[in-house]
Amino acid sequence: WLAEKSGLAFYVIDPLKADVGKLTSVMSQEFALRNKILAVGVTADSVLIGTDQPFMTDWLVNLERSLSPKKIERVILNPEQLHRYLVEYYQVSRAVNSSQNSGSYDRENKGVEALLQLGDTQTPDANDQHIVKLVDWVLQFAFEQGASDIHLEPRKDTGKVRFRIDGVLHTIYNMPANTLTAVIARIKILGRLNVAEKRKPQDGRLKTRTPKGQETELRLSTLPTAFGEKMVMRIFDPEVLVRSFQQLGFEGRLLNDWNTLTQHSHGIILVTGPTGSGKTTTLYSSLKQLATEQVNVCTIEDPIEMLEPSFNQMQVNPAIELGFADGVRALMRQDPDIIMVGEVRDQDTANMAIQAALTGHLVLSTLHTNDAPSSLTRLHDLGVQPFLTAATILGVLAQRLVRKLCPHCKVQTQINEQEWEHLTFDYIMDMPETVYCAVGCEACRNTGYKGRVGIY
Repeated sequence: WLAEKSGLAFYVIDPLKADVGKLTSVMSQEFALRNKILAVGVTADSVLIGTDQPFMTDWLVNLERSLSPKKIERVILNPEQLHRYLVEYYQVSRAVNSSQNSGSYDRENKGVEALLQLGDTQTPDANDQHIVKLVDWVLQFAFEQGASDIHLEPRKDTGKVRFRIDGVLHTIYNMPANTLTAVIARIKILGRLNVAEKRKPQDGRLKTRTPKGQETELRLSTLPTAFGEKMVMRIFDPEVLVRSFQQLGFEGRLLNDWNTLTQHSHGIILVTGPTGSGKTTTLYSSLKQLATEQVNVCTIEDPIEMLEPSFNQMQVNPAIELGFADGVRALMRQDPDIIMVGEVRDQDTANMAIQAALTGHLVLSTLHTNDAPSSLTRLHDLGVQPFLTAATILGVLAQRLVRKLCPHCKVQTQINEQEWEHLTFDYIMDMPETVYCAVGCEACRNTGYKGRVGIY
């Protein structure tokens, strides 16, 4: 109504597309708060200013003078969005800027391709309060946006923060390279990694709470790159263990077949697919439903990805030569009913899984192949005899994660037989009566997709 009366367009802020550094440089926070305005877009010749009070324009003359020759365009903002990002944008920007004024220069923080800047003595410290705030903001923002991974990537002069949301990477923030180094150091401290070691890849984990109060775990992985240390944090969804098979995408015949497979008392069930396709989620959900008081469920993982009280979980430790094969050998002496092996990587692990299945245990594991039939070829390549796979393999499930159409904005559309044949290739499938296509709205950040579902 307000947009209609004032003749201004209504604007919805997409925090994933906002260049916070540019937006906060348009005006001071004091000026923005006093006039209840916020820069929401900056181009070479114009600045987009959002407000929830379109008839108050006292600020316009002063801002036009300071931004000249750029033009100012006004839009209407939701008061809740205006208040939130008016505080959040400037807090993040201030934390980045303030972090530049503390600490001491450390040549080892830089990668082999980094230039030595003479006189550069301002590298922030990992325990600096501004760095602590910046790390908190990155994690909280990732939880809010439903990110599955956080990428902290050093570049020649800047550091880039990117989130993977529904399988697609989005650039969130660009900050000075030395600030990113301090952010990574702070996270390494939280994950109990060796902060001084920057030449060797490291793995770790940390536990925290989401804005909803749920406990969640992050798996940390560092990598030395040309311009410094890169970090990726994998976020594990705390709600995974309470999801039903139907919520994971199992339905109809597939659901019945999977339930039948998991009811066997012995044998091997494999789940295959590329990294990040949801294999572990499928196994955890299956084990959760099988783990009754009458059953002993044991797992060996690298690392333990989600803690579940009803499982006996064990982690491999290469430092003391405890691998998957040794772990399975030890678990078999623990009177298990069901064994989950995180991944079949080598011949020893494959042979131990086969032995476990032959001695009356149900074994669930994952394998890195692109489809279900390739898993048997992969096992034979690892040295498993074909007669053993024939005797022990109960079934193989191949899976992928695909983006779902946003339920708020998807629209019905038409599809012809030629398009349907192109989609289904050589499979004979009846064309559905109703087909939907992506549009884009505020709920899905104008992508047309929201969430992911497994296909099996």
